[in-house]
Amino acid sequence: MAQVSRQSYSQPQVEDGFLIALAKSGEAKAGLVALERSGLGSGPLTPTEVIAPADRAPAVAAALRGVPGIRGAVAPVAWRRDGTAVIDAFSPDDGSTAAGRAIVDPARSAVHAAASAGLVGGQVSGVEDFISAVYGEFPLMLALIAIVTFVLLARALRSIVLPAKAVILNLVSTAAAWGALTLIWQHGFGSAQIWGIAATGAVPEWIPVIVFAFLFGLSMDYEVFILARMREEYDRTGSTELAVTTGIGRTGRLVTSAALILFLSFAAMASAPNTDVKMLATGLAVGILLDATVVRALLVPAVVSLLGRWNWWLPSVPARLLRVKPSPAQREAPAGQRA
Repeated sequence: MAQVSRQSYSQPQVEDGFLIALAKSGEAKAGLVALERSGLGSGPLTPTEVIAPADRAPAVAAALRGVPGIRGAVAPVAWRRDGTAVIDAFSPDDGSTAAGRAIVDPARSAVHAAASAGLVGGQVSGVEDFISAVYGEFPLMLALIAIVTFVLLARALRSIVLPAKAVILNLVSTAAAWGALTLIWQHGFGSAQIWGIAATGAVPEWIPVIVFAFLFGLSMDYEVFILARMREEYDRTGSTELAVTTGIGRTGRLVTSAALILFLSFAAMASAPNTDVKMLATGLAVGILLDATVVRALLVPAVVSLLGRWNWWLPSVPARLLRVKPSPAQREAPAGQRA
């Protein structure tokens, strides 16, 4: 089972010691390989950058040199303007690795101790701030999206059960896409065989957010399309069995065809040389395929059939708040009887 951690949202990881975000050939890749083979490592490509008062620059550089994991820090006079100085600290570990990211907090503590007005930046520090800002509030964002979606669907479908089911299954689709990303790229089950790229050990921090936004919206469109047709058929016949068979029969092929087109588009996108693009395309392609086949074609009709008349239940109090007609959980008509 895939585990989601801070490492799962890190910068692109290393393959045999080299960053894999670059193409597999070209001058940029050759320069990176030469840097790695020199013994300096790829860490100098993403230094920790500090802005501090010019008179405190030597003290800040000295403090940074004492941080475990930092091999050196420089504060050239040429990098000073109007009383402000730039100091760069270098680590041999790439910023995408756990060792590379581990220097951020100690570096900040050392800088603030040497210069209270010092500011720590750079790519690795920025990634840490991004993770804290986005994923720190992610549960709240997820709750707000779920609540708003539930309310809108409850009004559109005149039910409190169908919206809850829709939100849960949409989250299942997104979680499946995240799991596929973790297995294929972070753990390497398929990335080497298909693309010739070893396990990355992590997924770039921005990809899970993009995958969630795209898949949740798209899968909800498919869900509304199918459930709205089922609701219409139930209102006409009073039979859940007929609602399921007619709803899937009238909309299933269209949803599957649309999903197949998107799947092929993202599968083609996965042929791009950049590894980050491959990861994004893989997550979206697998998520769309699983959503259209397993979730929409199997789980949705199965769950609706199992819940029976409770699918269409909307008590009078929430119906009044939503400004729609209530929908009691009445006895259903026989499957062969049509209104």
